[in-house]
Amino acid sequence: MEELCPRFEKAMQLMSKRWVGLILFELLKGTKRFSEMEADLPISGRLLSDRLKMLEKEGIVERNIYSEFPVRIEYSLSKKGKALEPVISEIQEWAEGWITMEEVDEQKA
Repeated sequence: MEELCPRFEKAMQLMSKRWVGLILFELLKGTKRFSEMEADLPISGRLLSDRLKMLEKEGIVERNIYSEFPVRIEYSLSKKGKALEPVISEIQEWAEGWITMEEVDEQKA
C-alpha cells in the first residue's frame, strides 16, 4: 500500500477544520472586513478570529490594517489562498451533485 503523503495529510487537516471551507469560500468573493464575515457566516466572532489567525499563520489569508479612525482591518486571500479556488469550486460542484438537502438537514439535527 502506498503511504499517504505528509503534505496531502497536512492540507486535508487544514481544509477539514470546522468553518475553514466557508471562510475561504467567502474570501474567494473578495476582500472582507471582519464584521462582514461575522455577519455572513454562522460562526462566533471568537472562533472566526481563531480560524483567521490560523489561516494567516499558514500563509493562506492576509490581514491588512488601515490606520484610520476607527482602525479598519481587511482580510483577503494570499496567492497561496487564491490557488485553492479550483479545489473549492470542485468541492462545491461535487456537493451540488451528490449532497441532498435531507443530508444537510440531518447534519443540523
